[in-house]
Order: sequence, then C-alpha cells, then structure tokens
Amino acid sequence: MTPRPALNRSLLALAGLVLLGGGLLILFAGFDIYRRHDLVPPAGWPLTTPGDVLLGSADRARWSGQGWWWWPAVIAALALVALLALGWLLAQLRRRRPGTLSVGGTPPQEGVELRDRALSDAIATEAGALPGVEHAAVLITGRPAHPRTRVRLTLTPQRAPGAALDALCEGPLRTAHRSTGLPDMPTEIRLQVARHKPHRAE
Repeated sequence: MTPRPALNRSLLALAGLVLLGGGLLILFAGFDIYRRHDLVPPAGWPLTTPGDVLLGSADRARWSGQGWWWWPAVIAALALVALLALGWLLAQLRRRRPGTLSVGGTPPQEGVELRDRALSDAIATEAGALPGVEHAAVLITGRPAHPRTRVRLTLTPQRAPGAALDALCEGPLRTAHRSTGLPDMPTEIRLQVARHKPHRAE
C-alpha cells in the first residue's frame, strides 16, 4: 500500500470512530439506556439522560469569561479544520491516473486512445517474462499529456540488478515509448530481490 492511500484510510477510520462514538453517546442518552438497563456511566460522562445538554450553564459561563479573544480563536480553529477537510476532499476527487493516453496524432479526432491500465498490464506482462524476473508490477500516473510510469520488479537471487534494469529499459519500456509516441515519459523503477528458502543440509 502506498503512503497516500494508507493516510487516507487512517483518516477515514479516525473520522468514522469519532462519528460512531458521538452517535452512540447521543443514542444512549436519547433513549435513556443507562437508566433502563441499570448501567452506571463513568464519572463526568456527558449526556447520560434525555434532558442533558453538552454544555451546561456553568460551562457556558466559564467559557464566556475567557476574554474577547476566545471565541474568535475558536471560530478560526474551526474554519481551519473545515478548510483542511475541504482540501483533503478535493484531493481525493482529483484523478491521479491519466485514464487514457493518446497514441499518435492529436486526440480525439486524429488519434487513437489507449487505456492506461492496458498499457501498464502490457508492460508488466513483458517485464515479468524477462530472465531473472519473478514478479513485475506497473502503475501509470500523472496527466494524459505527461504520464509517469512506476515499475516494481522482484528479481530472483541470482539475477544481477544492472542486467535486469538494462533489459527492462531496452525491452518493455522502449516498446511502450514506441507505442504511445510520447517523447518524454519519466519512469521510476524499484528493484527488490525475492527471498529464497534456506537450503537444508542433510
């Protein structure tokens, strides 16, 4: 899993837990579940009966007496949180993959479009068939006019990384450049060696 999806899932899980906890807190108080089932909430637990409020009179008076700066600071903090949440939402809606790539000509009338997934699968299939390559994974990102290729190769312990890199550049990547006709297609290549099972001496 890449860092960005991991961060997104962590933030979504945290937001979900906060919303779930708040919803259960309000639900328990609204239906008076503590009294009906003889449950004793922890000391200082908010919203334990249907008539409870989140901020009592004493709390409201205490927060109101903090000074003129208090509420502007609270509003500014909440506005910052809302802007950060909006920016994060817009970042999720933004496409991180080109979708289609033009193959020669000027799209869409004169050119042929190729799905990015089809190109990445073709590169991965050709790269996986190279000598000494145990597994190949390819992902194409960026915009349609400026795509980027990310390649991850898992090599056998006997395969030299330099030879595998040369074979990849001269084979699958060169074929991809010729297929798309793009003059510039930056490529990030990550090489790793597969773990081999230990040999038993009998």
